[in-house]
Amino acid sequence: MVSDNEFQIPVIKFSTDSKDLDRGTEGWHNLCKRVREACENYGCFELVYDKMPIQSRAETFSGIRQLFDLPLDIKKKNVSPKPNSGYLGQIAAVPLYESFGIDDAFNYDSLKSFSELMWPNDHDLFLPAVTVMLKSLDGLNHLIGTMILDGFGLGEKMESIMKCEPLLRLMKYQAPPSGEYMNGLVPHTDMGSYTLLCDDQVPGLEIETKDGQWIRLSPSPNSFIFFVGDLLMAWSNGRMRSARHRVMMSGDKDRYSLAIFGAPVDGSIIKAPKELIDEEHPQVFKEFDYLDFVKFRNSEEGRATDSEMQMFVFAGI
Repeated sequence: MVSDNEFQIPVIKFSTDSKDLDRGTEGWHNLCKRVREACENYGCFELVYDKMPIQSRAETFSGIRQLFDLPLDIKKKNVSPKPNSGYLGQIAAVPLYESFGIDDAFNYDSLKSFSELMWPNDHDLFLPAVTVMLKSLDGLNHLIGTMILDGFGLGEKMESIMKCEPLLRLMKYQAPPSGEYMNGLVPHTDMGSYTLLCDDQVPGLEIETKDGQWIRLSPSPNSFIFFVGDLLMAWSNGRMRSARHRVMMSGDKDRYSLAIFGAPVDGSIIKAPKELIDEEHPQVFKEFDYLDFVKFRNSEEGRATDSEMQMFVFAGI
């Protein structure tokens, strides 16, 4: 069962009304330091972002609920050759879980094609609302990436961080039978570079602390959760840690969430910048091709290895 202690992940406010988001200012450097420390010590943080209107989120989740109410044969049209993309559902290990994956999510044409596939005659609610939200998230992704670079003193070396293609995943966790405490998504770390997640205020998301306790998160209505992924951990030479998390459902309400996953472009070689390797921080991982890691994660050996150890088994020195 989840712990009732007072542990909380860092909460960092990105206010568009202040000059803290002006790169180079003292406020900016303080934010970069807080982002870096949160990623190093917790592997995640809660991000309060006032540029995203509450109404826009409400309209987005209204559209997402309508999406999951579609007939199963329609939902299964969301297919993709890429791992972990497309429609997922009716999985015995996680019977409460169902999701859609949309590649190249910040491309309007990609999102429009998905909407027309799901609603050939009428997608007026879903498409406009999600488009507005993703436009804000695109800018937020770039902002966080720049902060991580500046936090490590690499701001002039933008090319050192991996170039990612966004995967949008829309998720539903069905309320469990009789409201019992039940697994919605098994414990895991995220395989990609990062995850930026928001939900509809129905609880369920939990993270594991360094001492092995599970803590339920309760982000505010205008918050997002940023997770360090396995690849960002490898890129940072192990300085940042990927947070192990899960979804545990209870009560009588379905949970809906939206996440952007950063997946490096095909052919990406993951390696730590030389500035992050020194006597105090010797090299932890060898450089590797991103797709080779994907293959390992989906191999028999990878599936038999706990997710938080997969990177160490695959690329550890």
